[in-house]
Amino acid sequence: MSFLFGDRLKDLRRDKDLTQAQLAKFLNISPSSIGMYEKNRRVPDTEILKKFAEYFKVSVDYLIGKTDIKESADDLIKNKQVTIALHNDDGIDAELPDEAKKEIENFIEYVKNKYNKK
Repeated sequence: MSFLFGDRLKDLRRDKDLTQAQLAKFLNISPSSIGMYEKNRRVPDTEILKKFAEYFKVSVDYLIGKTDIKESADDLIKNKQVTIALHNDDGIDAELPDEAKKEIENFIEYVKNKYNKK
């Protein structure tokens, strides 16, 4: 886990105006654990990472420094902030047959419907 985790956790907590104790109480973990995570002296397990991500509405990838995009893929899709791009190895738009384009359109509709259900 990268050094960014502790910094990101601290920034997210402060953005919500929470103390370490308040965050710990909400997540049902010890305040000292929060402090250790923020100082990068301890690494949270997968379940705790998921709790942080859900609470702060960010992706686990953001928390661990894999990306600078805070939103999870689900949130990006729900907010329609995702664009599907098709490229060949040279980065040039690929020429696709109409059948392939229709499959992509169908998939996009499927994903929209999946996440718009309440």
